[in-house]
Amino acid sequence: MGWNLLAVIFAVCLAACCVGFIKYVYFMSIGYGFAVAAGAVCMAILFRGGLRFVTLLQLILFVVYGIRLSGFLAVRELKNAAYRKTLKDATKTEKPIPFFVLVVMWLFMGALYTMQLSPVFYRLLNGAGDVVCPMIGAVISLCGILLEAESDRQKSAQKAKNPNMVATQGLYRLVRCPNYLGEIIFWTGVFVGSFTALRGAGQWALAVIAYVCIVFIMFNGAQRLEKRQNGRYGDDPAYRAYVSKTPILLPFVPLYSLNKK
Repeated sequence: MGWNLLAVIFAVCLAACCVGFIKYVYFMSIGYGFAVAAGAVCMAILFRGGLRFVTLLQLILFVVYGIRLSGFLAVRELKNAAYRKTLKDATKTEKPIPFFVLVVMWLFMGALYTMQLSPVFYRLLNGAGDVVCPMIGAVISLCGILLEAESDRQKSAQKAKNPNMVATQGLYRLVRCPNYLGEIIFWTGVFVGSFTALRGAGQWALAVIAYVCIVFIMFNGAQRLEKRQNGRYGDDPAYRAYVSKTPILLPFVPLYSLNKK
């Protein structure tokens, strides 16, 4: 299972996402992207003697994905006062979060990020030499990165023009959360690319659990976003018309709400 090497990657992920001690939400946002990128760099160093083109490509995609995501989130929080207020309202608690709880969150997120990297880690550890499957996975992941990046760009542009309405144009005609869809597609590519590399129940378990967790997190994130948007825009007829005909997360699937009526 390569536990000793996984422990090194785990430590790197912990170091990268420790910004969460500044503001706990950073464990799941800015620290998330940093951890993925740092973990990929760590794997490149650990397996520098056995890197193939396709595994190097997968690691580069991790770095691009992580740096882009964390960079976008950091810039948005620094420059967008409205977003800072929304984030503050969404994460405010009546009492300060105990340090012990922060440590538990930190350890959990570090473990999750390590598991998310495990499909490529096991391809490197097992010395899998096939090309087609990981290349298909890399293409899927690249599509996810591009979708997420373009979704963020379009949303920022539309909110700048009309801050009193959700983004409804471009990719937001397809689904209401195309950035979350891009995230799912990215990690689907990572998972698919590991199909010919994983060996044994333990390796498969880590990869499957990580994939299920990220899909669940994206659906949960879409649910919470929908709840906030309903509270803010729910009285707007244009908003109600938009959400009634636009799927929330999966294109062409008539799932329009994740919250109970």
